[in-house]
Amino acid sequence: MKLIILDRDGVINHDSAQFVKTPDEWRPIPGALEAIARLTQAGYRVVIATNQSGIGRGLFDMAALNAINNKMVKAVTQAGGRIEAIFYCPDTAESSSRFRKPAPGMLVEIGERFNTSLENVPAVGDSLRDLQAADAVGAEPILVLSGKGAATRQAGGLPQRTRVFDDLAAVAQELVR
Repeated sequence: MKLIILDRDGVINHDSAQFVKTPDEWRPIPGALEAIARLTQAGYRVVIATNQSGIGRGLFDMAALNAINNKMVKAVTQAGGRIEAIFYCPDTAESSSRFRKPAPGMLVEIGERFNTSLENVPAVGDSLRDLQAADAVGAEPILVLSGKGAATRQAGGLPQRTRVFDDLAAVAQELVR
């Protein structure tokens, strides 16, 4: 099975310092929906792993998160792609949650749910914590320069095996040849 794990905000859609709190605030990054479609059509099972501390902070509720994710899934489907599952962690950075990236718990759950090793599975994110979680489970950390990615690269400290691409479209182009 070919699996790919994607962060949401900054990878698939534009991020916001004020959090994406409503479906109207969810806006796809140009080329991202088509990239997911390309990956899907090449046999990849696309899974989302996203920290959503806005829930823990009381900025939005589960109904809002579900509405945002439903908009994303519909947009991906209309582009010809498929999202197999969405894993999220509602905990704040102050929690000691084993599921909030950079902790690997969410990715471990993905491996268990799909009954597969995450060794060398591409895991795409725009923040250091995305890459650290990927590295912790043996997945291949991939940094995209969209979202916070450029600042993340400039800050340094990336896991040794990290590959860097402009955006999700460039990742898909590299993986699907």
